Amino acid sequence: MSTFEHEDHGTAAGSDAAAGHTRDIAEVPAVEVISTAAVHLMSAAAVKLGLADDPQAEDLKDLDEARKLITALAGFITAAAPEIGSQHAGPLRDGLRTLQLAFREASLIKDEPGKGPGEKFTGPVS
Repeated sequence: MSTFEHEDHGTAAGSDAAAGHTRDIAEVPAVEVISTAAVHLMSAAAVKLGLADDPQAEDLKDLDEARKLITALAGFITAAAPEIGSQHAGPLRDGLRTLQLAFREASLIKDEPGKGPGEKFTGPVS
C-alpha cells in the first residue's frame, strides 16, 4: 500500500493511520515527491515500450500508451525543472530523452521531427 492509499477510512484506527500517513508525506521534501512521480512515469513508459526486464516484455508493448506517458512525463519535467533545479532535472531529462529515442526506434511509422512524444515540450529529439 502506498503512502497515498488507505483501506480503512471509516474507523478511528483508520483516521489515526491516515493522520500518520499525512505526517509522513509532510516530512518528504517536494523535490523527492516530484522525482518519485517522474520515475513512476518513466517506469510505466519503459514497460509500455517493451523494455521491462521480463521474458514477456514484448507482449506488454503498447506504443499508444507509451506515447501518452512520455508526453505527460515531458510536460511534468518541463514544469518542474525550475522548481527542482538542474541537479535534479538533468537526470530526469536524460531519462526522458532515452525514452523518446526508444519510442522512435520501436515505432514502425516514424514521427516527423518535433512531432514525437513529448517533443512539443522538449523540442525535437535526435
